[in-house]
Amino acid sequence: MLPFFSARAGGAPHVRPYLAAIILTLSAFSGASAQEILSQPDSVEAGKTEHLTVNGVRQPRTTSADTAHLLDHALGYSTYSAGGVSALPVLNGMADDRVATLVDGMRIDAACPNHMNPAMSYVDPDSVSRAVAIAGITPVSLGGDSIGGTVEIERKDPLFAKTGNILVTGHVRGDYRSNGGGSGASGSLKVANDMFSLRYTASYSHASDYQAGGNGQRVRSTDYLSFNHAVTLGVKKANHLLALTFGQQDIPYEGFPNQYMDMTNNRSTFVNGKYKGDFNWGTLDVRGSWQRVTHVMDMLSDKGGHSATTGMPMNTDARTAAYAIKATIPLGLKHTLKLGSSFDHNGLNDWWPPLQGSTMMGPGTYHNINNGHRDRLGHFVEWDAQWLPRFSTQLGFRNDVVMMNTRKVAPYSWSSMMSMADAAAAETFNKASRGRTDVNFDVTATGRWKPLDSLSIEGGYARKTRSPNLYERYAWGMGSMATRMIGWFGDGNGYVGNLNLSPEVANTASVTVDWHDPNPTQRWDLKIQPFYTYTHNYINVRRLGSFSNGLSMLGFVNHNVQSYGINASGSVRLWDRHAYGRGELVGNINWVRGVDLVTHSGLYHQMPANGVIGLHETYENWTGRVEVTLVKSKDTVDWLRNEPRTPGYALLGLGGSYRWRYFTLNAELANVLNQRYYLPLGGLSLGDYDATGILGPLPGMGRSFNMSLTAAF
Repeated sequence: MLPFFSARAGGAPHVRPYLAAIILTLSAFSGASAQEILSQPDSVEAGKTEHLTVNGVRQPRTTSADTAHLLDHALGYSTYSAGGVSALPVLNGMADDRVATLVDGMRIDAACPNHMNPAMSYVDPDSVSRAVAIAGITPVSLGGDSIGGTVEIERKDPLFAKTGNILVTGHVRGDYRSNGGGSGASGSLKVANDMFSLRYTASYSHASDYQAGGNGQRVRSTDYLSFNHAVTLGVKKANHLLALTFGQQDIPYEGFPNQYMDMTNNRSTFVNGKYKGDFNWGTLDVRGSWQRVTHVMDMLSDKGGHSATTGMPMNTDARTAAYAIKATIPLGLKHTLKLGSSFDHNGLNDWWPPLQGSTMMGPGTYHNINNGHRDRLGHFVEWDAQWLPRFSTQLGFRNDVVMMNTRKVAPYSWSSMMSMADAAAAETFNKASRGRTDVNFDVTATGRWKPLDSLSIEGGYARKTRSPNLYERYAWGMGSMATRMIGWFGDGNGYVGNLNLSPEVANTASVTVDWHDPNPTQRWDLKIQPFYTYTHNYINVRRLGSFSNGLSMLGFVNHNVQSYGINASGSVRLWDRHAYGRGELVGNINWVRGVDLVTHSGLYHQMPANGVIGLHETYENWTGRVEVTLVKSKDTVDWLRNEPRTPGYALLGLGGSYRWRYFTLNAELANVLNQRYYLPLGGLSLGDYDATGILGPLPGMGRSFNMSLTAAF
């Protein structure tokens, strides 16, 4: 999505149409206003309740415990299916690491060879105050080392009381999901005066395996249990705000239906700090973070379970440390300059302990990534200009230096016949020069023209660069079992890294045409957004061998690819009467097609044409909605990865909410007709394959009644 850039004296942030459009989309599904979702007030009068902006974000249409689903209706956005709280973001067909995911302004990389712990999995949806997805042409100030776009997740800022008052406020929430017996709860408590603020938040979420639509079969390895705790200390004085958040997440278990492994423990401990200050020369935003992740994989009961002599233990220990500094400097009334610097350190140790009594997984430890690191140092400059009242531009330039290395590795055994392939690969890997440094450059140039009050046109070009991740470069194993433990694609194939990979360089052109009612009440609007991307050195795959189940061993290689598509959204108000409330018809549609220009295969996991059409009604404290989700059959697939085709489907959903004083009750009936369908981005149902011997696409969830009750005080 293309940004709108407008300079303002004093350097105050401007609410841009691309942000407002997404915020309005979220609010349309929640009944909350755009302003409620967009911002958290700096102060609240003592004795008055805090307005729970998170309600507007959390409930676009579902009570999902996964923060990644807050953006389900954003243009060009979809998700790779994974665990119950660990979906991977996709923007215009670009997924996972190709999307810069910022949590409180900081990048968080997955610490797992299956990417079971992506950035958004560490954030409870109830603690989110803002969720924004920007596809395609992303301002350089929102991060480099990505080619698909940016997802921004912001926790709520501290609240402060009026001068001389004491503020005590918070909320409690409980939810229930009938399919899978899902349940959850969250709560927060804030105590503040006009200078200091202290907030504690906690959440819990759990579900068992869900039932598929149609015949209601159980979809194995879809259970999970998650806990989150965080304490935020805020200090405000004049135009300066300092906030420190200390938190911990525990996931005792999480099933992954499209992976050979499950997550049997994941603990994250983090410290996140931010400072915002207004000065005579402009504004300063400083962020810093530290995080440690201890991650364990093995097999849950659906895949046979694990014990001292069964399963396959896999451990990961990761530490990240980062800073980000951004200064916004007004240059007169029409120009604004942004300068920034950031650094991210990602240290990773990935080892697989020996299994007692196993000749295949022993007698030693398999060192997959031995004290590897991936450090990124970036700087940017961005210039916003308002040349005419109806014409503005932005030009941005960014440089990122990515430094990677790892120590020598080892197989389970150097002499066992069952480890011969891995032993030979380890010897070759250890003899090679493993240090790599990439010097990457990004450029964005965009403009916005508003010829009419009812029409705006945004267009631009971006050159974006991404370096390989640690596993794409350093996954060295060549044995059948070892390679199948690598891969975050849910396709059942095995993957081998490549030390000689080059960074991906994507060239994107996009235009957004926004035609809308010139009346401020916006009775109707229509947005159309075509895009085209040509990527040099896209990290794709080539086949190295085949497995007995028909799947493949694949090696990462650079290919040139192209992708193109169109996104559109619109709404029209059907009625607005005091006696009947307000009714709106809303809808969106997304289509993308990607092609590898070397193999002429489709790119993996491109979402087929899809959209949502809904009728929304608001009457006093009531809101209601009827929605139909439409997905075309998936016919264009990546044959190199044995990607399955999936039939098209239509899902009917009903939902509504009621607000009474301090309480909000939400209820929905998802997949009303209990339609059987398969997830186009769900990969293969490996959990079911282990139990039934049938290898097929991952089934979607059947009918579910979901309900939540929130009380604010």
